[in-house]
Amino acid sequence: RRYLRNKARGLVLITGSGGALGRVFALEFTKHGAEVVLWDVDANDNEETVRLVREAGGKAQPYRVDVTNRVEVYRTADEVWTDLGRNVTMLVNNAGVVARERLMDCQDYVYMSVHVCPCVHVFGPAYMCVSQMTKAFIPQMKEQNHGHIITVASVPGLFSTICVEDYCASKFAAVGFHESLAHKLLTEEFDGVKTTLVCPHIVDTERSGERKDEVVLFLAPLEPEYCVEQAMNAILIDQPLCGMILHTSSSCTVAMVTYRFMGSDKCMYPFIKSKKNKLTNGGPTLIAAN
Repeated sequence: RRYLRNKARGLVLITGSGGALGRVFALEFTKHGAEVVLWDVDANDNEETVRLVREAGGKAQPYRVDVTNRVEVYRTADEVWTDLGRNVTMLVNNAGVVARERLMDCQDYVYMSVHVCPCVHVFGPAYMCVSQMTKAFIPQMKEQNHGHIITVASVPGLFSTICVEDYCASKFAAVGFHESLAHKLLTEEFDGVKTTLVCPHIVDTERSGERKDEVVLFLAPLEPEYCVEQAMNAILIDQPLCGMILHTSSSCTVAMVTYRFMGSDKCMYPFIKSKKNKLTNGGPTLIAAN
């Protein structure tokens, strides 16, 4: 019990902390006695998380950061050390976005160009942001052989579904990066630096939109609180994976048939249908996913 209490204490940095999952992560770590460092591109949403953490008796340090911008990431990482005078002991890579467009309807620049969409783009947040954040904070963890890196990916990072090719590709990249990182740490014998991969399925957030009836019937959306509770259970015992791993227990064909039966292959239809009509920088609207 003492180990579990001490495990979550320290300085915990959470990206995407203004979103539903990030906010709940911040509150849960606060309950365990951690001081939280909150990074989000939306200062207003982030301030609401700060308010809730402080109301709960916790300590929170907010930073407005575009985690797709490597210059901002490394500069703000230095600011955290300057402001707080100690190392980040846990990093929760939670930030992510998705374009509400079908593959053939979405312009190529939305997937890749940071010049057209300087604040957020699709492929970057789930891979480049994870790698940049890790590079910014893992050296100090390795130096002390102490720390924990949590990657919040998604079931579409383990088994794809339709209409979110960009999202699936980015989450597959995040999963691959995380697994390779875990292998590297093990090989280099940094046994005090732990990793946990979190792969929930649909999470019921304000950005998720309505769901098709068959999806709700067989695969009800997870409440953010439940999702974070399960993730915390895994983090506290250094469990390497928290998620549904259908693809590892069946063939691709069986998994696809199962997804169709459950309606999961249509789970993103309402998400795309409900996309905002307005354009952002001349391209489709990009919505934060976590």
